[in-house]
Amino acid sequence: MVLTLVICISAIILMLISIIVFPKIKFKSFETQTFYIFPFIAMLLIAAFKLIDIEDAMNKLVSSGGMNPLKIIVLFFSMSFISIILDELNFFEYLANKALKKANGSQIKLFIILYLLCSILTIFTSNDIVILTFTPFIIFFSKNAKINPIPYLVTEFIAANTWSMLFIIGNPTNIYIGANANITFLDYFKVMFLPTIFAGLTSLLILFLLFRNKFKEKLDCTSEEIIIKDKFLLAVSLILLIICIILLAISNYINLEMYLVSLVCALALLLFIIGNLIIHKDKTIIVNGLKRIPYSLFPFVISMFFIVLALDNQGITDNLKELLNKTNTIFSYGTTSYLSCSLINNIPMSVLYSSITTNSGSIYASIIGSNIGAFLTPIGALAGIMWLSILKKHEIKFSFLDFIKYGVIISIPTLCTSLLGLAIMI
Repeated sequence: MVLTLVICISAIILMLISIIVFPKIKFKSFETQTFYIFPFIAMLLIAAFKLIDIEDAMNKLVSSGGMNPLKIIVLFFSMSFISIILDELNFFEYLANKALKKANGSQIKLFIILYLLCSILTIFTSNDIVILTFTPFIIFFSKNAKINPIPYLVTEFIAANTWSMLFIIGNPTNIYIGANANITFLDYFKVMFLPTIFAGLTSLLILFLLFRNKFKEKLDCTSEEIIIKDKFLLAVSLILLIICIILLAISNYINLEMYLVSLVCALALLLFIIGNLIIHKDKTIIVNGLKRIPYSLFPFVISMFFIVLALDNQGITDNLKELLNKTNTIFSYGTTSYLSCSLINNIPMSVLYSSITTNSGSIYASIIGSNIGAFLTPIGALAGIMWLSILKKHEIKFSFLDFIKYGVIISIPTLCTSLLGLAIMI
């Protein structure tokens, strides 16, 4: 047990250090993120010291059940690809530009429109894509209008990480915990609708109260026209996204697994892009689309899967499960998952909690914690680290402590109201 704990804890600590100190490494033209390296080394050590039954682990890796991480990764990659293509076509930037024009010089209008736009796009695509797309745009128009970008940057980040709870596809943590529990798209939505509404309204109110004084100045900004790169491909991408979401919603009734639905839609889009490439000879969209898929999540999720199996093999997860089940599971799993993901990142937290949840209350509370915990500290989600790095790149002053300050003020009431909504639904 001691060796397992030493390897697992060391991997988590070194992972956090790598995220903060050297998030990326570059060798000649090859560049990669570092967050998965130490968990991957831990997996190799676990296998080398035979801390788990390798044959049993491999069987679980390719099993037909919800715990199969390969299916979960396929689902996430497929949805990411569709969202990335929409971004490559300038769809998100086009909508953001329209939002700026609709504000008519009012910062309050812009705040509300931006919050709603980020929320809606997150629901149907993914929180990471929205954050990575909108952050540079917000910085650009804020500098152009000579206004403080912080209220809008915080608003965008909070909206994306709040409304990502609504659909199971909104966040990889939703996908992992939900798929592990064999929750269907529609069943997930039925339970998470009210908690997400409560969380969304709470975060919107707190954001407005925090920044209302900064919104009094009139907005004076001339926005540039954003051109959609390929209207035909955009139409195809949006149609396939709508079809995908509809099929995901009814997948349980037509006996299709969610990963297959998303994979077929992503492949269909890929074929359309290849066909379009033959006509227009423009490789940019397909090259960037395939390049931007977060492949690093593959070794990361697989490594964390093996780490959790090792902890489970030593009885450590059973002890944690017993401790959390001594009190109300919605409260115990919701608060501890919220704190855990803010300390060790929401993906390893989700892999761990997916193995110890015992009922619907604990499952959905863990999902809530994995989303809201992302805006308590930058470590809470990979998007938080990337978000801060974008701000640093554009010389926007927003420290680690600033993140925590806003995180505490916004996340605690949001967590409480969302867990209240869950208690009503369960």
